[in-house]
Amino acid sequence: MSMEAKLTASVRAALKALYGAEDVPAAGIQLQKCKKEFEGHLTLVVFPLLRLSKKRPEETAGEIGAYLVANDTSVAAYSVVKGFLNLTIATRAWVELLDGIHADARYGLKEATDRSPLVMIEYSSPNTNKPLHLGHVRNNLLGHSLACILAANGNRVVKTNIVNDRGIHICKSMLAWLKYGNGETPASSGKKGDHLVGDYYVAFDKHYKEEVEAMTKQFTAQGMKDEEAKAKAEAESTLMKEAHEMLVKWEAGDAEVRALWSRMNEWVYAGFEATYKLMGVTFDKIYYESQTYLDGKEKVLEGLDKGLFYRREDGSVWADLTGEGLDHKLLLRADGTSVYMTQDIGTAKQRFADYPIDKMIYVVGNEQNYHFQVLSILLDKLGFEWGKGLVHFSYGMVELPDGKMKSREGTVVDADDLMAEMIETARETSSELGKLDGLTEAEAADIARIVGLGALKYFILKVDARKNMTFNPKESIDFNGNTGPFIQYTYARIRSLLRKAAESGICLPDKLPADITLSAKEEGLIQLLADFPGVVKQAGDDYSPSAIANYCYDLVKEYNQFYHDFSVLHEADEKLRVFRLALSGNVAKVVRLGMELLGIEVPERM
Repeated sequence: MSMEAKLTASVRAALKALYGAEDVPAAGIQLQKCKKEFEGHLTLVVFPLLRLSKKRPEETAGEIGAYLVANDTSVAAYSVVKGFLNLTIATRAWVELLDGIHADARYGLKEATDRSPLVMIEYSSPNTNKPLHLGHVRNNLLGHSLACILAANGNRVVKTNIVNDRGIHICKSMLAWLKYGNGETPASSGKKGDHLVGDYYVAFDKHYKEEVEAMTKQFTAQGMKDEEAKAKAEAESTLMKEAHEMLVKWEAGDAEVRALWSRMNEWVYAGFEATYKLMGVTFDKIYYESQTYLDGKEKVLEGLDKGLFYRREDGSVWADLTGEGLDHKLLLRADGTSVYMTQDIGTAKQRFADYPIDKMIYVVGNEQNYHFQVLSILLDKLGFEWGKGLVHFSYGMVELPDGKMKSREGTVVDADDLMAEMIETARETSSELGKLDGLTEAEAADIARIVGLGALKYFILKVDARKNMTFNPKESIDFNGNTGPFIQYTYARIRSLLRKAAESGICLPDKLPADITLSAKEEGLIQLLADFPGVVKQAGDDYSPSAIANYCYDLVKEYNQFYHDFSVLHEADEKLRVFRLALSGNVAKVVRLGMELLGIEVPERM
């Protein structure tokens, strides 16, 4: 039980004994950390309780304070400042609190049961026409961390990925490979399959632009205005027409087109798998839009029959959402091919058949806010129980210091290249600081991987997901400040300290000595440790990995100040030495648990 929960129970008992107040709800008792300028640890806000005491604030606070000191051994003293009751917690209570934390290996984390809510989280959602890029990195890290946080709050979690493996963009890569590839493969080129296919997506755009530019000049020479000439050139592009013809053939099941599609997609999947493995991201179930879009068509046509949608003269199918304050939404094109919305409906149908979903969370960038607003309405109309309550975990864009990325133009920051650069930079920085001294080559390589990827993940996850952000690789790998390496190094330092203690024959008892005097720093650290379960719960309620990241930083920052000011291993007082080692060990444990929720490894030595 946290200190706040214990004191809340005591305050409720005080209100009953002093004022005859029965069953005061815990939510009506406001406890908060005491302001630094006042003496004490926790402050009770008395004003909401005056309706029970029928007395002045100072008198009410004094009576409650006196009762707590007399009846709760956790409270050593109190002081009254106007309508606030400042409570000083007894040393024994802090030690008992640390004992409880020390005894729980998974402190602050809940386990799911068969009756726990089932939450499905969709993230990653790559296209098979290009490798994963920096935007995907933020998406994957947020999705994976969110899954960990919700599981830590006692939910059953299913991590899903929907691969966009069909559509016009896929056909562009396929067509470009047929025209310009000369049979190139990952094996013959030495490239990862996703990179190879991405090269042909860029090649298509390059040749398409050249064709449009040439045709535009031709039309302007015939007297057309620039805008009209360009629009006509784009409409008559033979390359784009061929890509659309290929899409129609694919949907018709053309054997030759499907064979090429399967071959190139397999190249991409092998590349994705390698990227996910290095990133430390996993999925419980992967869906493919090629296997869901027909279900989507079926549901749309079912909705058409029921009068939920309507068909235009050209054969296209639409949803009229003007009644919901929106506009008309295309669901099936005139040629019968589906759009993203249709595919999402089909995927939802399959997921609902596969799992008894209580909540569905889509981790998708904020440029798709409107899409998910519409999807929620359509799923609800079509009878999906969780449709109206679906959650769009909308996050901001991520850029590098030199600006935006465009995959069509080949200016995307590739996820593989970024991770490799981070690992190499971590190795160089760690080596310069002497943090790899005495390690074998394999150990040094592993530390570089852990630190490099930890720096990348932490820098991205510490930012509120709703905000746009700039990822600065140089700033992220810094062993000082609010960074992953700073937290990782502190963890490794504590683990080294505990190893030295064990080598000296120092063992930590199950119950820590209570007859010691604690400093304000030590009490503050225990109080911070006690906050961890509440932070985990709040992060789950708010879908906020950044809350976990910044808590870990605050904890490590406080511990480093303590470590600087106080002796631990060489403390002369044996009882105090044992206590400080236990305190250090539990800081390390909570840091490890917190970083786990972010998908970040922490090194045992550094």
